[in-house]
Amino acid sequence: MEVNRETCVPHGVNQKDTGFGYTLSVIGGKYKMTILYCLAEHHVLRPNEMLRRINGIPYKTLSIMLKELEADGLILRKDYAQIPPKVEYSLTELGQSVIPILHLMCEWGEKNRRLESSS
Repeated sequence: MEVNRETCVPHGVNQKDTGFGYTLSVIGGKYKMTILYCLAEHHVLRPNEMLRRINGIPYKTLSIMLKELEADGLILRKDYAQIPPKVEYSLTELGQSVIPILHLMCEWGEKNRRLESSS
């Protein structure tokens, strides 16, 4: 299907069946984009390091989000066979390809936040 820049959701097509719907299913939610951005900044993180960097995320929620991001191929989990167990997460190539989108969102937010505060 050819992408129409005017609308990513053509008339008569269910949004979930579009590229837009797929993107939202992969990075949507309260913490997924934050986790991806955190991994982009720090390259490799352990779960407890993410808990310290992501304000307010419960451990159980972090665990679920990490499993979903791994299942979607955006992050890589590396287990070390040692005692105590050690687990690290990093972005995959696919995960790295999402980061420019997050940068654009950041730029949009900075621009429009300033506009809102000046009015």
